[in-house]
Amino acid sequence: MAKRRRITKRWLLNSFGIILLILIAIEILSAYGLKSYYYSGVRQTVVSRADLVDGLLKKYAQDASADYTIEVRGLIENFEDKDKIEIMALDMDGNVLLSSSGFEATKKMYMPDFQDAMETENGEGYFQGTLYGENVLALTRIAQVSDEEIFAIRYVTSLVRVDRQIISLVAVITALGVAIIFFVVFSSTYFINSIVVPLGKVGQTARKIAQGNFSIRLEKENDDEIGDLCDVINYMAGELSKAEQLKNDFISSVSHELRTPLTAIKGWAETLSGEEQPDPETLQKGMGVITRETERLSGMVEELLDFSRMQSGRISMVMDRMDLVAELDDAVLMFDQRAARENIEIRYEEPSDFIIVMGDHNRLKQVFVNILDNAFKHTPGGGTVSIDVHRAGEEAVVTIEDTGEGIKPEDLPQVKTKFYKGDSTKRGSGIGLAVADEIVTRHGGRLEIGSVYQKGTTVTITLPLAGKKSEAEISEIEG
Repeated sequence: MAKRRRITKRWLLNSFGIILLILIAIEILSAYGLKSYYYSGVRQTVVSRADLVDGLLKKYAQDASADYTIEVRGLIENFEDKDKIEIMALDMDGNVLLSSSGFEATKKMYMPDFQDAMETENGEGYFQGTLYGENVLALTRIAQVSDEEIFAIRYVTSLVRVDRQIISLVAVITALGVAIIFFVVFSSTYFINSIVVPLGKVGQTARKIAQGNFSIRLEKENDDEIGDLCDVINYMAGELSKAEQLKNDFISSVSHELRTPLTAIKGWAETLSGEEQPDPETLQKGMGVITRETERLSGMVEELLDFSRMQSGRISMVMDRMDLVAELDDAVLMFDQRAARENIEIRYEEPSDFIIVMGDHNRLKQVFVNILDNAFKHTPGGGTVSIDVHRAGEEAVVTIEDTGEGIKPEDLPQVKTKFYKGDSTKRGSGIGLAVADEIVTRHGGRLEIGSVYQKGTTVTITLPLAGKKSEAEISEIEG
């Protein structure tokens, strides 16, 4: 849970920080943009009113019949926008002569725009800022009636209402930003929990699996990447459960397989050592049992060693050009006496020509012996074991077929799996076919098993012919 809180906290801090920075940037840009927009609008309004007044002043100056001073006074006093814009008439010293609001200055006022108008060639001055504690916008223009008569018209408007409007809009934007932040925090919390909570369950399940509880399963809540992860964890648990069961069966099987010959050896050893002079027949029988069971133990130990080497990737291969037929002949010959003893017919017609492959003599013979042993083990008396070897294109094909009990359909996909024993009543460790399959694979070949239950089993070994797969390629497969 601590990790979940850390991830959630980190996610929220990152999201909140990014959103906050974006909103601050938006606030600043919005405030600047609104201020520029509204201030520009106010200035344009003031300029347009000033242009209108300038036009009227020029008209009055050209009208000889009109009293210019009276006309200007009437214009200022009756200025239509005087509730928004104050208009003043100033002399060249900056003294207020007349104002639309009736304002009369008792002392000279500070007017930066008037100073600018006096100093510029076009006779216009502009100021925006705080004057006497109020944010204002002021425009002054010099008006020349004649060579002797010069005065200035000043326009002043307050920006307080504009500033309030800008502040109101910025406040609305800020409120929206706060709402967005709350929404992001809420949605992010919901989103991160939808990821972190299932991951926490995955972690808990994985720890239980690591502790040996292979029966536990995750419930897939959504069809997304986390759902796929749940499927993978469940599949892993299932495979580990199968492997654990196979391992337990293997240990039980090996224990039984080791105990049986050891019991026989121990029994005959005690029998023979307990008699001072055992009769020759008993001695011969006992020594025969001891020899056979010792050979059987030796074979099992060698099989276990091969399995250990295969697991660690250290199974050794001595690759050379070899006649596949010769190795198969030797393997078949080893089962002649057993076939006669168990009343099983061997059908094998040796090819007349050589079939050359790149391979390890001993390892391939081990494969043939293992498969033939399985065929004899599962074929009852009166049955048949058929062996065939031939070329098929660029490959050599060895087929070993028996008329035994066959393999159940549900067991067939698992027969090459290590530790697997479809019928636990049969002797064997359940690793022989796994080792054989590994050896054939390292030769660049395939070991395939087909079976019809209660009718028999066919094992097909396919190997590349020499020259069709180089020694370097074989070595690459081996490594």
